[in-house]
Amino acid sequence: MKNIDTLLKEVKRIHFIGIGGSGMCPLAEIMLSLGYNISGSDNNDTETFRKIEKEGAKVYLGQVKENLTDDIELVIYTNAILKGNEELDYAKEHFPTFERAELLGAVSRIFSNCIGICGTHGKTTTSSMTTQALLTANLDPSAVIGGKLPVIDAYGRYGKSENFVCESCEFNNTFLHMNADMAVILNIDEDHLDFFGNLDNIKKSFREFCENTTKTIIYNGDDKNTCDMLEGIENKELVSFGKNESNEWVAKNIVVPGGFHSEYDVYHNNEFVTHVELSVPGEHNILNSLAAFVASYLSGAEIDKICKGLKEFKGAGRRFELKGTYRGVTIVDDYAHHPKEIEVTLNAAMKMGYKRVWAVHQPFTYTRTSKLLDDFARVLQIADKCVISEIMGSREVNTIGIKATDLSNKIPNCIQIDKLEDIASYLAENCEDGDLVITLGCGDVYKVSRMLVKKLSD
Repeated sequence: MKNIDTLLKEVKRIHFIGIGGSGMCPLAEIMLSLGYNISGSDNNDTETFRKIEKEGAKVYLGQVKENLTDDIELVIYTNAILKGNEELDYAKEHFPTFERAELLGAVSRIFSNCIGICGTHGKTTTSSMTTQALLTANLDPSAVIGGKLPVIDAYGRYGKSENFVCESCEFNNTFLHMNADMAVILNIDEDHLDFFGNLDNIKKSFREFCENTTKTIIYNGDDKNTCDMLEGIENKELVSFGKNESNEWVAKNIVVPGGFHSEYDVYHNNEFVTHVELSVPGEHNILNSLAAFVASYLSGAEIDKICKGLKEFKGAGRRFELKGTYRGVTIVDDYAHHPKEIEVTLNAAMKMGYKRVWAVHQPFTYTRTSKLLDDFARVLQIADKCVISEIMGSREVNTIGIKATDLSNKIPNCIQIDKLEDIASYLAENCEDGDLVITLGCGDVYKVSRMLVKKLSD
């Protein structure tokens, strides 16, 4: 069978199985904009599903083999589809069929300035910041982002320049299908251990991603794992950023006063460049924004336009996303699902001046919960109050025997409630004027924030 790069030069008719997914929809949009005839299916009638329909794709609600018409020349599917899906099984028998990551890799090679933003933490925020900075600089980027960027009200876009901002995920080695021209390495930490097994294997995958990069590697010089991974790499331009004076690009005079604001000065080779103001909370966003600054600057953006874009950036979907304040209770939703992510999110929240901070966490996958149990317990204690839902197993079967109470019993001031609806009811009854509630997790815990908004509004 021909590879996907060759097929994209020959075909015009592509079908997406799972077209409404946040990772699939922006790719389908890009292929539409490139002139391909697009159709797709999904089991969920979502906002993204209807959005791609309005843009010109033929969509089917439900996944059956009848969706696959004879004129289809190429099928793309998401790895979120479960085994036994009749549409996917039929597609594999009758059409050239590739997983989403393979199409993303092919798209990365269409553009001459593909900016691949990777790291265990901060990918979506940094990809969003970079996209907004390039948009503000009138450089018209294409983008595929893991969260919704409010300024475009989408998970991605097609632009008419050679700039392509691509969130590059390490899980399942997705990013190894790519050939970035400019790689941004934010950090490397232990995660997805059900796939990688250990930190050394994670480093090996990041190393291969960097080897596949054609020109420049922008990396966090303060992150030991990242520096170790890059040791001895050749034939790439290496550009470091961080807070340490030894980096090429440095954030100095950092001010994080609390609330949705922070600022700092940018220095390059010990010379002052500019002052940056942010409208998102937390010291962790200093490095995220500095990485976005460097990537945008090296892509040709003017410094004042980058600063304007970063200041106007109010966050991406599910990244400390403010849902509003109701009856004095402020509600925020965040995607944090790893102990280090939860730690920086809660530390930022505790500095914002609220009466009490409630952490509402949905553990995701049995292996991650089991292997990082003590770390989860340690960081969730940062909040004043904690609520733990049942574990969302996702792709896993609970062969370990881990329970949500194994986590909640390790956390003072913590209550364990299985169902999300019951959690929202408990919060509505027990939160007080001046409290901040943060829902934390990559599953469907965001529903608690929506239900709580409705209960407090009613």
